[in-house]
Amino acid sequence: MAVCALSACHNEPRFCVEGNVSGAEGKMLYFEASALEGIVALDSVKLGGNGSFSFRQRQPESPEYYRLRLEGKVINLSIDSTETVTVKAPYQDFATKYEVSGSANCSMIKELTLLQSRLQQSANALTAAVRANKLTPTRCQDSLLTLVNNYKDVVKLKYIYAQPAMSAAYFALFQKLNGYMLFDPLNSKDDVRCFAAVATSLYNRYPHATRSKNLYNIVIKGMKNTRTPKEETLEIAADQIETTGLIDISLRDIRANVRKLSDLKGKVVLLDFTIYQSAVSASHNYMLRDLYDKYASRGLEIYQVSLDADEHFWKTTAANLPWVCVRDASGVYSSVAVTYAVQAVPTIFLINRSNELSARGETIKDLEAAVKALL
Repeated sequence: MAVCALSACHNEPRFCVEGNVSGAEGKMLYFEASALEGIVALDSVKLGGNGSFSFRQRQPESPEYYRLRLEGKVINLSIDSTETVTVKAPYQDFATKYEVSGSANCSMIKELTLLQSRLQQSANALTAAVRANKLTPTRCQDSLLTLVNNYKDVVKLKYIYAQPAMSAAYFALFQKLNGYMLFDPLNSKDDVRCFAAVATSLYNRYPHATRSKNLYNIVIKGMKNTRTPKEETLEIAADQIETTGLIDISLRDIRANVRKLSDLKGKVVLLDFTIYQSAVSASHNYMLRDLYDKYASRGLEIYQVSLDADEHFWKTTAANLPWVCVRDASGVYSSVAVTYAVQAVPTIFLINRSNELSARGETIKDLEAAVKALL
């Protein structure tokens, strides 16, 4: 029986990831699975003088994702058969200057990795320019939005819609910038379409795979969240409208307390409509934090309205912010956002101490100067 078991194990279909890492003698190389539930350790090796390695694992029943990790640097891979994937990489720039062969999917994932790396570098350069006072936060925000939109257009056309059945298309859906997903299936109808294209292809080929079912569920949830509601006549109560035309907002914060915009009368208020799960959220909140730290003591307050579909994510993020954070559960179809004619997020407004709407974001050339003028 023991002999039979060993024989069956030996004949089990397997894939191989092999190659070498130059200049990494004595370093530990790890082979890990990028599972839905998180990273799972599979194997490891201490690299010798020639840096060679070889990892063999059981063939997955449907396309799965793996990674080679050297210290904090990672090479992402996708396996869908008994293929042999060869990776050659230098110790320095391990994650970006590697060569991969034996898998079209892995080659495309490398292309996506390099594209994302360049996007992150450009985003970092914008942040550095703001910190060095070479670029205003508003210009930084506009530039970052342009970078992200251009990036998504390229990835959608070349990697998602062109080849939705490829594992690389699935990988593209979950790329991040500043720790946030570039494609947001819960808050963007356009991004839901990208997820749906890949989900359909994956589900048709592997209907019983866990990833197929998970992606399908994401699409269903996204479609519900971004479904256009029945057209209704928007009625605004008379007591919600100030004589200046400012429409009051009354929403709950993370502690379920009702926070009214009009209660901040006497302060200069920066009203902000945003989505925390957006790829530009981190840099946007950094810009707001810089303003808040400088001018809160002089009377500046921020009233930030989240349009996030994921309430838990909003609460977790908002818990670290020092200003007023509320959420409209209607998400991108918020009636409050409609009354303020919000066309995209983030969108900001400035309100003076008398509770009068002073300026809208796109009309403000220098946000900090505009805030100081109202103070």
